[in-house]
Amino acid sequence: MKTRAVVFAGQGAQFVGMGKDLAAAHPECKDLFDRASAVLGYDLAALCAEGPIEEITKSDKCQPAIFVTSAACFTALKKQYPELQVSGFAGLSLGEWTALWAAGVLSFEDTVKVLQARGKAMQEACTERPGGMVSVMGLALPALEKVCAEAGVQMANINSTEQIVLSGDKDKIAVAEKLAQAAGAKKTVVLPVAGAFHSPLMAPAAVKLEQILAGMTFQKLAVPVVSNVTAKPHGEPADIKAQMVKQVTSSVQWVSTIEGFKLAGVTEYIECGPGKVLAGLIKRIDKDASSMSIQDAPTLDKAVAALKA
Repeated sequence: MKTRAVVFAGQGAQFVGMGKDLAAAHPECKDLFDRASAVLGYDLAALCAEGPIEEITKSDKCQPAIFVTSAACFTALKKQYPELQVSGFAGLSLGEWTALWAAGVLSFEDTVKVLQARGKAMQEACTERPGGMVSVMGLALPALEKVCAEAGVQMANINSTEQIVLSGDKDKIAVAEKLAQAAGAKKTVVLPVAGAFHSPLMAPAAVKLEQILAGMTFQKLAVPVVSNVTAKPHGEPADIKAQMVKQVTSSVQWVSTIEGFKLAGVTEYIECGPGKVLAGLIKRIDKDASSMSIQDAPTLDKAVAALKA
């Protein structure tokens, strides 16, 4: 039997229409959108289905929307394929919260509350101190470390050996992009984001998140979840809270996460949530691994058929 891990999408994967056909075809998915709407105070299913994309992209709307869509993908998968065996979970940035929910650490409603508040706090931090992010492709880690030191920015997402995202003040990101190009980067892309996520500029959001989490009860993990911050499995509930606060300002160690799964014997990944970004990154990190992505009813049916084969 294959050793499988399930991974969950992060912010930036959103699109108008996400979750719509799953909610229409699967009552358990519609129920999740209904329950989330009751917590949020607006019709999340309608927002995801109709947009506009500018509204879905706002962090306080985007984070719950991607979580619920990802949770719907995973819930439908378990309903269609109840014998699913998973050796671990992980998620990219906000996707780590989906992983913690899937592992039984938080209730569905509490996760929605956390992500609405987390998104709002991050949006406020972006307004307080304008920042930006740039994706750098084809530049070795030592050269990028030098770029970060010279420009005064931070590595935000270590997505693959070929793609690393830098984060910091807007003017410093512009400097970092020029330095990366001069150092021989194959390509640089300034990302269309609201601010400098996973950098010290998000410190005010981390403080607010810590206050929110203080009043919440976390359960012990039912299945291992790998931390973005350490690339190691999470520990006790109190440690999980501390790591998830750190995650807001820390680099996402995605390469080390997948390398850790590989060492643990994982050979197959199931990506749940909008887009197929994670499957693409995994292929670059572990060329021997196989992946399938579930983001709508057709890809769910395809994945279930492959798992049953």
